[in-house]
Amino acid sequence: MSIDTSRDRSSALSPTDQVARTPAIQTKFPAVGTTIFTVMSGLAAEKGAVNLGQGFPDFDCDPRLVSAVTDAMLRGLNQYPPMTGVPVLREAIAAKVQGLYGHRYDATSEITVTAGATQAILTAILAVVRPGDEVIVLEPCYDSYVPNIELAGGTVVRVPLTPGSFRPDFDKIAAAITPRTRALLINTPHNPSGTVWSEADMRRLQELLAPTDVLLISDEVYEHMVFDGQLHQSAARFPGLAARAFIVSSFGKTYHVTGWKVGYVAAPATLTAEFRKVHQFNVFTVNTPVQYGLAAYMADPQPHLTLPAFYQRKRDLFREGLKATKFRMLAGEGTYFQCVDISGLAVPERDLPEAEFCKWLTSEVGVAAIPLSAFYGNGFDQKVVRFCFAKKDETLNTALGRLARL
Repeated sequence: MSIDTSRDRSSALSPTDQVARTPAIQTKFPAVGTTIFTVMSGLAAEKGAVNLGQGFPDFDCDPRLVSAVTDAMLRGLNQYPPMTGVPVLREAIAAKVQGLYGHRYDATSEITVTAGATQAILTAILAVVRPGDEVIVLEPCYDSYVPNIELAGGTVVRVPLTPGSFRPDFDKIAAAITPRTRALLINTPHNPSGTVWSEADMRRLQELLAPTDVLLISDEVYEHMVFDGQLHQSAARFPGLAARAFIVSSFGKTYHVTGWKVGYVAAPATLTAEFRKVHQFNVFTVNTPVQYGLAAYMADPQPHLTLPAFYQRKRDLFREGLKATKFRMLAGEGTYFQCVDISGLAVPERDLPEAEFCKWLTSEVGVAAIPLSAFYGNGFDQKVVRFCFAKKDETLNTALGRLARL
């Protein structure tokens, strides 16, 4: 007896199966699209442009660091580490912070290794910000701050840094503090401007926050990129700030391994306890062999102690080359970014919005940059764009040769 297989099998499905669909959801971020960093890097690749937009090096890290991580892998250190980070790395971090800034954090209860600084900032915000809390951000700012606050249900309070100098305006910060203020985010050395907060700035902040219960989230990922003999003024240097601060740093920035995504947070034990409650459920822990490799590498402090001179030389090379153009350079006190004013260029495209100018620069001149307006919630356009000089000398020279046409 033959079996009829010609029958349409879909008829055997239930009505529910036949109309299967993905349920609609209400987006948490209706205003968020693809970041300008992804857009510009993609355009740079498409056009064969020199990518001075997104902030990462195009040179290798120290081979000794790779060897240290490889050795950890070969020794079988490949399973879950402690949630807070391997003890030897937390001890190395505590020793480094004490040596540089004079504040001793307990490695067991006050240092946590994170999956990069961005995760650290998100975790700190989720740990302490509740619906209805206000969080002050100083614009322009790193693009994760605002979405992080919104995810926590907090209210973003934007305070502008002084246009042009990007220095903090403490009168405006003071005016923004209310009984609902839960935290303030600061970033020094500052991305995108390269401005470095002074000792006087930090002491003024300490005085301002002293009578309040406002927490501080201090983004210090460029701590080892401060130039011209200045010192990085970590919140850890100031007892009144250290007592209320989550201090965030990044091994990726310091050791030229941004793709490894490893950072850390130092905070008082009571704050760290809350931080770890969130940390254990959003990443739990950070990859083991890299932690052991970093701990071994940190036994020699020279790589981070010599980093200011390493990047100052690149900054100076880049700034010297920019003198052949009509870009007006803004001060570059720290980080590996250089901001320039485009309003004096002898091309009609100077009148385009910053974002459109950057697309033109990438497509027609062959150098990618980032518009400063991308770091403002309202897209404030002041005819300033940002270049990254964390590149090989030949990369910088190629870019400068193209920019000299302007």
